[in-house]
Amino acid sequence: MRPGLAMVLRLAEFPTAEPFLPERVTLPALTKAVQGCRGCPLYKNATQAVFGEGPQHATVMFLGEQPGDQEDRQGKPFVGPAGRILDETLDEVGIDRREVYVTNAVKHFKWEPRGTRRIHSKPSAREMAACKPWLSAELQVVKPQMVICLGATAAQDLFGPKFRITKERGKIIEDTGIAPMVMATVHPSSILRAPDHEARERARKDFTEDLAKAAKRLKAHL
Repeated sequence: MRPGLAMVLRLAEFPTAEPFLPERVTLPALTKAVQGCRGCPLYKNATQAVFGEGPQHATVMFLGEQPGDQEDRQGKPFVGPAGRILDETLDEVGIDRREVYVTNAVKHFKWEPRGTRRIHSKPSAREMAACKPWLSAELQVVKPQMVICLGATAAQDLFGPKFRITKERGKIIEDTGIAPMVMATVHPSSILRAPDHEARERARKDFTEDLAKAAKRLKAHL
């Protein structure tokens, strides 16, 4: 089979998420419909799709890269170790976790086996693009005042591949057409991967400072 023909057939098999969205775009309808998504190959090895969770008109939306092992098993976003760090930090800076919407750019867990463990594998640009209609629908319904991107992959999903967390971290960007305010910071999982206790404490402090800045801005905005 010619390479070009193989690509055409592959695109026909996985047409992106768009055809799988419900006719009426509401959070309950989206949450149900996402389980039938076959817009990219990731559904094949995932336990289930993990959709966003939170109030329909949440003021803040947190956007990560993809569900992790625990999220894939439980069907809820940010319930693993990184989610615990996020919860603790939100409590510390005065943002009520029950009043925020949390989601991921990609709704299925992409992983590779390592012994008995399932290790996170970064989604490809095509997989990110295929899943984008779900995130666009979430933004359309929730209409958050601020989107906080957790990690480079999430930020690049919104701003493109040239966006760099190292340059833009902690800055509140306005007039993006995504939400009135957007901020990018690290993913809390990066804190867990720090090489030693001192590095973890420093990373945790920096992450807390970013979310404190967001909390302060939101309070002034509202």
